[in-house]
Amino acid sequence: MRRIAARYVYVLDSNEPVRDGFVELEDDGTVVRTGRSEDLASEPYFWDGALAPGFVNSHCHLELSHLKGKFRKASGMAGFIDQINALRDSSSRDDRIRMLSEELDRMWKSGVSAMADISNCNDSFAVKSGSPMYTRTFIEVFGTEPEDCAKVIAGAGQLRKEAVELGLDASITPHACYTMSPQLVTAASAEGLAAGYLSYHSQESPQEEEMIASGTGEMAENRRRAGMSAPPVTGKSSLEYFIDRLLEVHPAPFSEHILLVHNVCLTEEAAKAALSVMHNVFWAVCPLSNIFIHNALPPIGLMRRLGLDICVGTDSLSSNDDLDMVSEMFCLQETFPDVPTGEILTWACLNGARFLGIEDRAGTLLPGRCPGIVGISDVDASGRLTSASRSVRLM
Repeated sequence: MRRIAARYVYVLDSNEPVRDGFVELEDDGTVVRTGRSEDLASEPYFWDGALAPGFVNSHCHLELSHLKGKFRKASGMAGFIDQINALRDSSSRDDRIRMLSEELDRMWKSGVSAMADISNCNDSFAVKSGSPMYTRTFIEVFGTEPEDCAKVIAGAGQLRKEAVELGLDASITPHACYTMSPQLVTAASAEGLAAGYLSYHSQESPQEEEMIASGTGEMAENRRRAGMSAPPVTGKSSLEYFIDRLLEVHPAPFSEHILLVHNVCLTEEAAKAALSVMHNVFWAVCPLSNIFIHNALPPIGLMRRLGLDICVGTDSLSSNDDLDMVSEMFCLQETFPDVPTGEILTWACLNGARFLGIEDRAGTLLPGRCPGIVGISDVDASGRLTSASRSVRLM
């Protein structure tokens, strides 16, 4: 049995922390109980800060860790895609695996207990398989030409087989409307829905919205210059276009777990359209990545008003300076100061666990869970994050 006390304990059964609280745990990390300490000075182990359950990084591209520091900022989505195409293979396989392994270890030590990770190749599979962190691997596909659809899905199927053979939970998933033919969006979505889990880059940039709604803009021009087929012009948002592609798979409603990632250009109309057909939809925000690429953030006020299940991710080191969950949360807290820190932690812990289907063991400090224990340092007098806050795994 182990007992850890702290100034603030975020159980995440509400937004409020337990002040001068404690967590009691079995030796294997299972939570026995939480409560208020009668005397912090007499506690066997005291953390001078806040305690929280292990974080869930709901959107990461671990295999792109070798791109750290190589990308210019504020390029917009079209410019970012150009950089990805130029630099994705700029490191050897050995270097790529070494760097992603270092980043996975760093995330684990900082308190990330689970991750929804995007893979376009098998570089990360063995490393994730050997890690104590739970990961669900999303085999992401691209392809603008309709005639390539079957070949792309077959290749993704082989990657999924490799991941599963190494003991990973894995499913095929579409990337985004602007990198895929309509046929491939539907085919990849069908695979993800069949597995019960789907992750999709949604409404990440104004360039994406312009291309789908009117067939114009820098992203559309890039496609034409490259001789690639363009998605249909719909006059609607890219999220509504995605819903139309899902409806080609099976009729609504969709009870599968669907993660919509980024949501920078989310509108109330598009959000309500998704809610009307998706019964287990989650909305990932990656604020520092969005600032890195196009200096924009999702409409958190709208998302909260609509009661959306928000999750937090880091995206990749091609579009971020690090993979630090506390930095993402502090960015959200500073930009949206009306949001309680406990609510932001719920996004970063419980909602990510719910998307991954592991909330029975992760995401909260409720009895019977085994989420990992994170110590967050340098919180202020009310338990809120500060610019100096850092996290470390305590268990």
